[in-house]
Amino acid sequence: MSKKTERKFEFPNTFIIVFALIIIAAIATWFIPGGEYIEQTDGSKSYFPTESVPQTWQILSSFFEGFTEQASIIIFILTIGGAFWIINSTKAMDAGIYSFLKFTSSLEKYGLLKKIGVNNIVLTLIILLFSTFGAVFGMSEETIAFTVLIIPLAISMGYDSLVGVAIVYVAAHVGFAGAMLNPFTIGVAQNLSDLPMFSGIEYRTFCWVVLNILMISFILMYARKVKRNPKSSIMYQADSAWRNEHSKRESAPEVLKTKASWGAFVLSSAAAILFSVFYGKDCNISLGGSSFHTPWLLPAASALYILTGFITLRKNVRIYILTMLAFTILFLVIGVLGYSWYITEIAALFLALGILSGIAAGYTPNKCVQEFLAGAKDIFSAALIVGLASGIIIILREGKIIDTILYSLANGLGEGTKLGSLSLMYGIQTLINMFIPSATAKAAITMPIMAPFSDLIDLSRQATVLAFQFGDGFTNMITPTSGVLMAVLGLAKIPYSKWVKWVWKFIVLLLITGFLLLIPTVYFELKGF
Repeated sequence: MSKKTERKFEFPNTFIIVFALIIIAAIATWFIPGGEYIEQTDGSKSYFPTESVPQTWQILSSFFEGFTEQASIIIFILTIGGAFWIINSTKAMDAGIYSFLKFTSSLEKYGLLKKIGVNNIVLTLIILLFSTFGAVFGMSEETIAFTVLIIPLAISMGYDSLVGVAIVYVAAHVGFAGAMLNPFTIGVAQNLSDLPMFSGIEYRTFCWVVLNILMISFILMYARKVKRNPKSSIMYQADSAWRNEHSKRESAPEVLKTKASWGAFVLSSAAAILFSVFYGKDCNISLGGSSFHTPWLLPAASALYILTGFITLRKNVRIYILTMLAFTILFLVIGVLGYSWYITEIAALFLALGILSGIAAGYTPNKCVQEFLAGAKDIFSAALIVGLASGIIIILREGKIIDTILYSLANGLGEGTKLGSLSLMYGIQTLINMFIPSATAKAAITMPIMAPFSDLIDLSRQATVLAFQFGDGFTNMITPTSGVLMAVLGLAKIPYSKWVKWVWKFIVLLLITGFLLLIPTVYFELKGF
């Protein structure tokens, strides 16, 4: 008699998980009544019952529509993937990471730094940088570009891809959730609640500090565990591709010099000068509710680039390419803060970086195109999952039931104690975020309902805004309907199932901490509350 072969359970692929959620959403459209929020003249939204539209074959068409709806992020992913592939092929990243690791190793000779751990200091500084970006100007989509840059560094330092994503994506989104000046959460919610813009900043700053201490502790403890035993990482086998890339960086690449590199320098310098001349005077840096006219900033950055580029180019083309990368990030920050750039402008910036890097390395036009296509091909699965995940929301929206779900949750506030009602608001905002990751859209729907309700129970509207802020931010890091999350995981080559397995404990910690931070807004007099 032949023995039956036992099949080991295999966790479903990310695509299968997301597609299953689309099917569940379609089934729900057959049972949940239809409804729709309609915008009023004052900017608020009111709910009206409508007929539901049961979804059938739309399960398959939702992928196409999701791909169309998320076209900007998908093209952004492909552009970033192609541009960084060109940069990686020049071995500039190899040279930079090798030099960085050599520098950090040299710091071990200092007793205090060795005791604290140089790597711990590096990780903490990167975390705080991105958390600040999230708290001040709402960095979210921008983390997609930085993921490709930071993960190779994390792998080279002896960690895994989860640490790489955590110190960029998670850091920015914890900062986003605990923000002091984020215009996309606090700004919109306070405006709809008739509160002074960015008021209550003192307690929000305290919340941001507490959340960062929790995050840094969680990430460093996990990083230490992986450093001691790399095989303890659930990404150990999946990270083999990243480690293979790292193995090629065991020694510094040879010095590279090409005549074409001076052409790249001239082109980039001319572009920097022209941009400064035509747009420099229009630079207004916006931080929270304040704006500063800084016509000198862009010319100063351009002049510094030209000087630094000239010096580094004389030494090594690869160092010059890293210089272009560093100034690309600087111009990105100036563009976001001073000119309200979004992913269209950022994609153009990195595409220019990729082309200029290829020219500097002496590539022919055909070689540049080949490398770009190789990068886009490598990252294409990340683009596909973003389009597929968007199909969940499309099914719920086209079935006319998403607003019914939101309305039912919002009306579940009922009566109770101040803390009980505030906790319920927090829970509702957290659940709604699983369906609508957009902070602005969620604020427009929920704040006109919750702000007046808080008045009825004598609860501070600031507390209601803080509940919205936490509820909006924490679950962004786990919901498959977030296009940014799915894009980052795709770039990092982290399956969604493994990500959930790693991050769920941290999300629970954040949710509990968020609840504890809401308690003082009920029982204590806080400035701005």
